[in-house]
Amino acid sequence: MRTVSLVPFEPEHLLAVQPWFDDPETRRRLGGREWPTRELAVRSTRWTEEFRGRRVLRSCTWVALDDDGVLVAQVGGDVYDRWTTWDPAAERVVETDDRRTMGAAYVVAPSRRGQGVGAATLRALVADPGTADVEQFVLGIEPDNTASLRAAAAAGFTRRTAGPDAEDMVYLHLRR
Repeated sequence: MRTVSLVPFEPEHLLAVQPWFDDPETRRRLGGREWPTRELAVRSTRWTEEFRGRRVLRSCTWVALDDDGVLVAQVGGDVYDRWTTWDPAAERVVETDDRRTMGAAYVVAPSRRGQGVGAATLRALVADPGTADVEQFVLGIEPDNTASLRAAAAAGFTRRTAGPDAEDMVYLHLRR
C-alpha cells in the first residue's frame, strides 16, 4: 500500500502545485491556477457566517510528499461544526448530522495519477494530527470522475448519498 506524508501547504509550494491546474481534467474538476492560491488565502480567514447551515471552524491545506520528498498531491478543505444537506431549489437545509465534519478536496499531480497517490493522500489526511478532532470526512465528487471515486473507496470512504444531488455531486464519507 502506497504511503505519503503531509506537510502544511505554504507559499513556497505554489510554484510546484500551480502547473497541475493547467491540466484540462484538473481545470474541469477544480478550476485553474487560482485554486491553490485561494487555498493559501482562506486558511487565515475568520468565518463568522453560516454556509448552508454549518459554520466553518477552520480551513486547512496540505501537500503530500512521496518517499523521495517530491510533491505528489494537495489536499485540504474546511472543518465544519456539523454537516448539512442543502436543497438548492428550496434554499434550505434538509438534513443535519451533528458530527464535526471536514469537507475536503484533493488533486494529484497529473504525472502521478493511477499510482495510488489519491488514496494514500486521503488516508494521510484522516490520520493527520491536524484533523484529530474531525469525526467525519466528506468528499463531493462528480459521478463521472471514476478515478476519484475509486481512490476514495480505496481509502475507506463509502457513499453518503445514493446518487448525484441537485448540483450533480455524489457525496462519500468516512466516519471515525
